[in-house]
Amino acid sequence: MKRNNRGFSPKALRFMMFWLLIVLGITGVLSSVTSLWLQTKSSESMKYEVVDFSAARDRLFDFSGRQLTQSDSLIGKNDSAGDMLYETLPKEGDVIGTLKMVSLNKTVKIIQGTSRTQLKKGAGHYINSALPGEIDNCVISGHRETAFLGIGKLVVGDSLVVTTSAGVFTYQVVETRIVAADDTTVIVPSDIAMLTLTTCYPFNTPGYSPDRYIVSAILIESNE
Repeated sequence: MKRNNRGFSPKALRFMMFWLLIVLGITGVLSSVTSLWLQTKSSESMKYEVVDFSAARDRLFDFSGRQLTQSDSLIGKNDSAGDMLYETLPKEGDVIGTLKMVSLNKTVKIIQGTSRTQLKKGAGHYINSALPGEIDNCVISGHRETAFLGIGKLVVGDSLVVTTSAGVFTYQVVETRIVAADDTTVIVPSDIAMLTLTTCYPFNTPGYSPDRYIVSAILIESNE
């Protein structure tokens, strides 16, 4: 029987190649399953983030650290101010408008609500926060892999342009920061028109997101 320089017979080589192909096939399947599982976990992580937002409304704090009562909530503040820009409030699942991150040359849809279904379609507007253009804190969440891919490249001074049925609103980024997933300061009310973008962090660790990346911006121009 002929053998190669390493002493393996053709039959032994074929046997080794057969099992190598099997191992590679199993590895590929496991990799695909793992990737799908991580994507699902990432989606669930973002869903839990917005659930945390809702649960935190009874313990909101303003920027001075004073705890707010339920009557001081975001919606109540807008109603009393009489600054409602929208004749009718959008329903959950409605497309509110678009958000353009100018420096990234990226435009995404803004969907009312932050469920898994809505976040698959674009960036989700946290229902209990102000609507774009209103005097208060407008909170919008998005997945780091899709709607808010590249958000970490935004810097202070960059423009965020939101277009809705009420007009075109230009915000300027004033701060970026990283907070814990349960940090309630993300949704504190504001005396000025603010836009808060939030996504999971770190950016490149699918399925692992103990923190949130926050972009804070203020309204600098309004064309109603």
